[in-house]
Amino acid sequence: MSTPTSTTDAEALIDNLDQKSRFHHFHNLLHKYPWVSPLIVLLIAVIVFGLLNNKFWGISNLSLITQQVSIVGTIAIAQTLVILTAGIDLSVGAIAILASMVMAKTCAEQGVPGPLALVLGILVGAGAGAINGFLVTKLRLPPFIVTLGTLNVFLAITLIYATARTINDDKITATTGGDWLLWLGNKIELGSFKITYGVVLMLLLYAGFAWVLKNTAWGKHVYAVGDDPNASALAGIRVNRVLFSVYLVGGIILAVAGWIAIGRVGAASPSNIPDANLDSITAVVIGGTSLFGGRGTMIGTLIGALLVGVVAAGLTIAGLDPAYKTLAIGLLIIGSVALDQWIRKVRS
Repeated sequence: MSTPTSTTDAEALIDNLDQKSRFHHFHNLLHKYPWVSPLIVLLIAVIVFGLLNNKFWGISNLSLITQQVSIVGTIAIAQTLVILTAGIDLSVGAIAILASMVMAKTCAEQGVPGPLALVLGILVGAGAGAINGFLVTKLRLPPFIVTLGTLNVFLAITLIYATARTINDDKITATTGGDWLLWLGNKIELGSFKITYGVVLMLLLYAGFAWVLKNTAWGKHVYAVGDDPNASALAGIRVNRVLFSVYLVGGIILAVAGWIAIGRVGAASPSNIPDANLDSITAVVIGGTSLFGGRGTMIGTLIGALLVGVVAAGLTIAGLDPAYKTLAIGLLIIGSVALDQWIRKVRS
């Protein structure tokens, strides 16, 4: 006689199990593909800003967003490598600016040919990254403290070296081969859509490092060191060498970002990339790379960088105060870190 009640209980149990199964699959999806959640947020942001102002969907605006993202997007590649090892680099913007000023000043004021000035800037970026790597690996100082210190050191060196002056494109092009430093600002027209060579270079860097992280021993070691450095050492991985190489490679990438900035802005200035640190960390964290290390992808960081650019452009077109961008980025960071902790806590 209790069959109806039993049937109802059984159906409720089945529904509950189905809900748990869907929840379980959704969690596993986010854990396996951490870039899915920022992609969803990016699509929602594009739709919302487009509905608020249809100019947002214009080809010229979307072209401008990709061009603006090229600098921070490239810086975020270096930041991703560091955060994958459970570190953080607060000096990324300072290194990129220092490298760009060396390129421009040696070319415009010392008469160094453009290609050689570019090489000198890249060497400066590599040297700055090596300093960070040395302090982290040899002196065993926390990356946060090291890069907070070198942020101020590199910024001060830049201001002293550049005497706080902007070097315009006409001074750069007056030197033999100076056009090399501005080349990445040239545009490629794809119908009405325009991108710069700087955007192309950024995308090539993302594709290259995505492949390296997935298919090379070095890439696997980066993930392993970030996940558990002690276990990595026991497995025979030279942890300090991996960490040092990450900061060194990161410095080179940041110098390239400085080169992109010269082409994008058409000049070199100590104030070229004012929000590089915050925006790059935001792009990496929003993109699904864990601040605890060992988990993240380059495609996620690219999506995160695009999301930062979309939010900035969307709020500007909507006519809102720039402070709302800072507010939105802060909320995105908090939400992304909270999501990462939830993914780590929920058991498969």
